[in-house]
Amino acid sequence: MSISVKNLNYIYNPGMPGETVALSDVTFDVADGTVLGIIGHTGSGKSTLLQHLNGLIKPTSGEVLIDGECITDGKVKMTDIRRKVGLVFQYPEYQLFEETVSKDVAFGPKNLGLDEKEQEARVRKAIGLVGLDYDEIKDLSPFELSGGMKRRVAIAGVIAMDPKILILDEPTAGLDPSAHRDILAMVRRIHEEMGIILIFVSHNMADIAEMSDKVMVMSGGRNVLEGTPAEVFSKGDVLSEMGLGVPPAKEIVDIIKKKEPRFVSGALSVDEAARDIKSYMGGQEV
Repeated sequence: MSISVKNLNYIYNPGMPGETVALSDVTFDVADGTVLGIIGHTGSGKSTLLQHLNGLIKPTSGEVLIDGECITDGKVKMTDIRRKVGLVFQYPEYQLFEETVSKDVAFGPKNLGLDEKEQEARVRKAIGLVGLDYDEIKDLSPFELSGGMKRRVAIAGVIAMDPKILILDEPTAGLDPSAHRDILAMVRRIHEEMGIILIFVSHNMADIAEMSDKVMVMSGGRNVLEGTPAEVFSKGDVLSEMGLGVPPAKEIVDIIKKKEPRFVSGALSVDEAARDIKSYMGGQEV
């Protein structure tokens, strides 16, 4: 499975007074099994781009290829594409509607025409993947659950479709620190166990650095930076010009570097920063 986006352009309200260029010549590739983190300010084109990846929006020009198949030429069945590409919008818990958790998660598999046995198998697996106990919650109303659990159930509903690509738009938005950590661990587990392409948008630079194999920076409808987390976050000045930051751990080590020229660290996480600081201090004369 792969994604290839070529010269993608999208204009809202073309020819009208409110005409807005949302995407401008966006080109990138995502290899099988990759975790792609996308960052950028509100209005940078992130959400518009995500909606192109499963055909919710048709581009003004350009191509989106999923596993080599162009989904923007009007010849493919979009239902087939949406089985392959699962898109979870921000605050997906607001889209829960069934009377029980199991029925809500089964909604997609049921619409695929799967028999009841296969539906149950998929629902059980999806609920387990998001870290919940099927037998404990299957008959509960989703509206009785905590905010973090509701979000897990909503994500399980997409996973039950068995996508080969999973797109998450701000999966930790609005959660308390504990639920935030739980959702990140859940996302990591889903990726490891399903072996799929994972794309997620976040304003949390620490999450992006921790989770991503590859980072893409959007600004003004363009993908202006692309690379590994280390490569992208090494360009702190460029990110700052766009009003973006770096992970807090990198901010700390950069401050130390200015005061201690011999200190060397490329840390992006707190654990890495602590390790490098401890190593440096251990080598200092008292």
